Amino acid sequence: MSLEKVLTYPGNGVHTVNTAKDKKEKLFEAYYSTKDFEKVESKWLESLKNKDSHKTWILGAPSDCGAGIMRGSNWGPLAIREALLEINEKRFLDLGDIRVVPHLLHDKYLNDQTIKNVQQALYKGEDLPVSPLSLLEYVSDKLFQSDAHVLSLGGDHSVSFPLTKSWLKNQREKVGILHFDAHTDLLKERLGIDYCFGSWASHTIDLMDDSQAFVQVGIRSTGQDRNHWESSFNIQQIWAQEVKDKGAHNIGKQIREHFEKLGVKNIYLSFDIDVFDIEYASATGTPEAGGLQPSEALFILSEVTKAVNIQSADLVEVAPFVQFPERYLKNLEPKTTLDSALSVITFLMDHWNEQ
Repeated sequence: MSLEKVLTYPGNGVHTVNTAKDKKEKLFEAYYSTKDFEKVESKWLESLKNKDSHKTWILGAPSDCGAGIMRGSNWGPLAIREALLEINEKRFLDLGDIRVVPHLLHDKYLNDQTIKNVQQALYKGEDLPVSPLSLLEYVSDKLFQSDAHVLSLGGDHSVSFPLTKSWLKNQREKVGILHFDAHTDLLKERLGIDYCFGSWASHTIDLMDDSQAFVQVGIRSTGQDRNHWESSFNIQQIWAQEVKDKGAHNIGKQIREHFEKLGVKNIYLSFDIDVFDIEYASATGTPEAGGLQPSEALFILSEVTKAVNIQSADLVEVAPFVQFPERYLKNLEPKTTLDSALSVITFLMDHWNEQ
């Protein structure tokens, strides 16, 4: 499978005419020393030829088509890439973005004629997926066959379902999933739609051999208590207040020992930026008070990775243009959210660089 058929160069996954064109061009200039689209595409395609020589890949999933409260996370991958450039973080190969048609979510929701129309627009009629979640699974099925670490930049949290689904399909040993979030994302459907930001986790658990190997951290905004979720799905949850009460190091040790007891050595990390308190993550669709500090999340990850390897990951729900009244009251800026995201990404790069 040729990646260039279903991907596009970094930052180009969100279709624009004039809006934010300047932001794309800034990224192109930094990545490829040119703003010319044909030259950018040529240099990007050339970089893909050497992808197997890199052990860490970044993939952009600029889709907010599965969001349900506030859209805007489609600009997360572009903003995060710009922030990575500012701190000179280059320990990865950027594979580019999936192509996102903003009116679509998953191919199963489309009729045949719509699929054919979009295939014609994107691929000149070639029989390939057209919706962001379907495309992401198609691409991920290939990427996770490699030993490389894949970090996907979302996008809303619906993108985690095709990613975890593909990752699980390509594992041969017992594995686990570590999920940082303010919300459980354990709905079976929302308003009749089964694939969305609030349901990806429940569908992922259905694919796992042992649901106990699915661990959630930072939960604090949900209509049910912890006992309901743990008993209904047979998973492990650690709510945000428990991190405060027991300490991040102790929570990290607890999670590590839990995975070790289950015989899990490799995990997938799904990290929703709203696990952080609104003070550290206001530029997101559902900011919540009472969350973790970045340092607490890093302490937890540091303890977990003393014996458990994060094989691949996603970081989602960074929405750099979203503004809430709380931001003005607290004088918060999007850069604060991006700094929080960078702290997680830098940790992952360090973790993978040490292997």
